[in-house]
Amino acid sequence: MTIRFVLFVNKQGQTRLAQYYEHLSLDERRALEGEIVRKCLARTDQQCSFVEHRNYKVVYRRYASLFFLVGVDNDENELAILEFIHLLVETMDRHFGNVCELDIMFHLEKVHFMLEEMVMNGCIVETSKQNILAPIQLMEKAS
Repeated sequence: MTIRFVLFVNKQGQTRLAQYYEHLSLDERRALEGEIVRKCLARTDQQCSFVEHRNYKVVYRRYASLFFLVGVDNDENELAILEFIHLLVETMDRHFGNVCELDIMFHLEKVHFMLEEMVMNGCIVETSKQNILAPIQLMEKAS
């Protein structure tokens, strides 16, 4: 397992999506999110997008008002995770048309579904935007 968690956080530090691929209690999750969010949001644009925290390497990227943070094992390839974040944002853009924080808040189940199509048990299993979006488009046609 390489990906341990995925977080979407706004500029105020509010978590908009949290997906964990390892068991952590609610208190552990709150503490971890608080520490990581404070650490990443305090960094400047000139600093790199990789932070080591506890036993994780956190790779993050900012798009407009949202930060996308991915916690991985220390031996994971940071650039591959940056590409994964970009693919996730591009996929949401294709579905929502220039995705924003409100799209994520009001369609959280669809965003979780996209993430579940891409990542299984912490491993990236799908990278085709078309394959990721096909089940969602089928569900929308059915309703």
